[in-house]
Amino acid sequence: MQPLNFLRELSGKNRTHRANQQLGVALAFVAGAVNAGGFLAVHQYTSHMTGFMSAVSDNLIVGNAILVIAGIGSMISFVSGAAATSIMVNWARHRNLHSTYAIVLIAEAVLLLLFGLLGANLDAYLDITVPLTVILLCFIMGLQNAVITKMSDANIRATHLTGVVTDLGIELGKMLYWNHRHARNAEGYVRARHGKVIFYSALLTMFFIGGILGAVGFKYIGYSTVLPLALVLFVIALIPLVDDAVVRFRDLRT
Repeated sequence: MQPLNFLRELSGKNRTHRANQQLGVALAFVAGAVNAGGFLAVHQYTSHMTGFMSAVSDNLIVGNAILVIAGIGSMISFVSGAAATSIMVNWARHRNLHSTYAIVLIAEAVLLLLFGLLGANLDAYLDITVPLTVILLCFIMGLQNAVITKMSDANIRATHLTGVVTDLGIELGKMLYWNHRHARNAEGYVRARHGKVIFYSALLTMFFIGGILGAVGFKYIGYSTVLPLALVLFVIALIPLVDDAVVRFRDLRT
């Protein structure tokens, strides 16, 4: 039963700091793989909204209306993914479901499979499939970024690394700071949070490993690479869904 309890804690409605961090690390791996694989597929990173906004500005100045529209569409898709997460989570909360967050992960798994299906036909209808693939990947990343944000009360991001690297740098700066004017327990003593350093390093590492494996997979295997990623999300989300099904079955029998 221990693995089942672990999975229940990992994606269930009752959140702990440890579970949030563990899920964040797992989602960072998925995001790294999707970003790297998506770049090989459509030559764009689809979780970097700062880059999209900069590209929109540049293309607006040089008069490339098609790329401006594409960039705006990608940002709207990312926002829509985040909004969809908010809708699903609030809907589930009002019904007191065990799968409050798990349903979002299942939705992401299904959409990743759809991405694989689109990608398998990418060369046949480039004018249609490429824009749809970019929009779909941005939606998936918005979905994922929002679910870990809501789970952790906005303390964890697992889809892009700008904030992670910044926070890691802050903690490393605290570690290197020389507290020569303050005693260890005195007010004003600069103290690094070593647990945060380990966690941020883990996020960075798993995103990087996911990126490598995603790139290798898409280069040598193709779009079938999304299958294990979708399976990981499905396994993570399964137990809370089963718990809801059991509760529903009991209610029907009474």
